Amino acid sequence: MEASENPTMELNRPDPTLFCTAHKKNRFYMFTRREPEDTKSQECDRDVFNEKPSKEDIISSTEATNMQKIYDTAIVHTALGDIHVNLFGKDVPKTVENFCVHAKNGYFNGHIFHRVIKGFMIQTGDPTGTGTGGESIWGGEFEDEFKPNLKHDRPYTLSMANAGPNTNGSQFFITLTPTPWLDNKHTVFGRVHKGMEVVQNISQVKTNPKTDKPYDDIRIVSVTVK
Repeated sequence: MEASENPTMELNRPDPTLFCTAHKKNRFYMFTRREPEDTKSQECDRDVFNEKPSKEDIISSTEATNMQKIYDTAIVHTALGDIHVNLFGKDVPKTVENFCVHAKNGYFNGHIFHRVIKGFMIQTGDPTGTGTGGESIWGGEFEDEFKPNLKHDRPYTLSMANAGPNTNGSQFFITLTPTPWLDNKHTVFGRVHKGMEVVQNISQVKTNPKTDKPYDDIRIVSVTVK
């Protein structure tokens, strides 16, 4: 009973605290033996900075929650055959996430190869088929992801088409030859490892010399990621 009658000794008394989180709520609770009126004392004042998460915390938490699964490989099923691709998700995660989510959602289904240049590249990913459409999974455009180990140094490289710095949407192309002048201008995010002949066959079709668009549409049937 001596401790309860002596304020100094009472303050030094051990005060175990139980910390709990709320299920599916942005709340937490702390249970203590102190009386509510004691919480105004200097010794146990609340840290008001813990009341609400900062804006940065909210953004970080939202991005982590919304992060989609990134796959390592993809198969682009076209009217002329399948193109098997290795994806570089560890190096360019945002670009590969954009491609994979579009693929899972069936976004590329039915898209034509709207720009084909023999000996250079084949391009697709535009729902309008004009070369001016398409958007990212976040809506609008997203930033480039350039990595020193990912270059346009060999044929059958997958890279993002754009209209300038940080204007990536959904359009992409596959090269037919080394194209080093595209380094640090277009984001490399994959390479074909099987089905190169399909890429070559698409590149050989007759095109309009003014627009590079094939006279006969060649479409993506679907894209499988795994």
